[in-house]
Amino acid sequence: MPIKTRQGLLLAALWAALLPLAHGATPVPAEPASAAAIPERGVSEWLMRMHEASGKRAYIGTFVVSYGPGSMSSARIWHVCDGAQQMERVESLTGAPRSTFRHNDQVITFLPETKVAVAEKRESLGLFPNLLEAGDFSIPAFYAAKRVGSDRVAGFDADVVVLKPKDRLRYGYRIWSEKNTGLVVKLQTLDVDGQVLEQAAFSELQLDAPVKMDKLGQMMANTTGYKVETAAMVKTTALSEGWVLKHGVPGFKPMSCFRRSVGGPIENTVQWVFSDGLASVSLFAEPYEPQRHVQEGAMAVGATQSLTRRVGAWWLTAVGEAPQTTLKAFVQGLTRAK
Repeated sequence: MPIKTRQGLLLAALWAALLPLAHGATPVPAEPASAAAIPERGVSEWLMRMHEASGKRAYIGTFVVSYGPGSMSSARIWHVCDGAQQMERVESLTGAPRSTFRHNDQVITFLPETKVAVAEKRESLGLFPNLLEAGDFSIPAFYAAKRVGSDRVAGFDADVVVLKPKDRLRYGYRIWSEKNTGLVVKLQTLDVDGQVLEQAAFSELQLDAPVKMDKLGQMMANTTGYKVETAAMVKTTALSEGWVLKHGVPGFKPMSCFRRSVGGPIENTVQWVFSDGLASVSLFAEPYEPQRHVQEGAMAVGATQSLTRRVGAWWLTAVGEAPQTTLKAFVQGLTRAK
């Protein structure tokens, strides 16, 4: 089953890792008493500044994420923008070789070991992608933002901002935002008690780098020697598929509902996506198959939680960067339409 997650939150195409984290909050260096006062921004102002910065700068960097002892991977990024046009190349440096290219919402992933290239369209990209529709959310009602100091990351001075949830249905974030541009250079996802679940950061970063959009475009288009498979998202509605959410989860609103196919027939799995503007949760519903759907239960990989449960003739899976309590509320509220 395809599972859509937002690990790290920094860039949609990245799955990387840093050194093992100590469990608990990372201390932020105190600022000298003489530091100039910085105007306090609200949560929406901080988030929009960070979101916009990710789409306005050309940069090259090494990106890493960690979510527990021994869990480590890394990726090299080339990012360039020209007006409304954005292009990006991501090369995995650990694990199976993988190259991902993105031009706006068009994405192609090259898998050298199998000589397969998967082409798809992704609607949600970048840092906090649902902020593009921020008018539909009430983020300040569920999160508060506070600047807690400054630090240096990858050689850049950064503001350190904490996004603290106002309930226990969502995680918090500690974010290092480059002072001049607002670009996020480091981010920690915090559990409901403020402990670090996952960290994502640039270990090396070059801003305003000489990245050429046409060169990346040529590399993206060169599929010679690869079998190209097209992943299609067929839009639908939960109601037309026979599902309703009887009890909603505060702050989370439906974003999309679709079926997915990769080089073949449309799958039986329906994916219903919800977001509160920062966190997202996907509900997957498919016919129950005893030989495949063996055990119900919960699982966690860093900040990404999952929950599976059988409901009559159906197998439900909830996945998202949210506490298990939130996933349980979604699964318990999902029911067949009458």
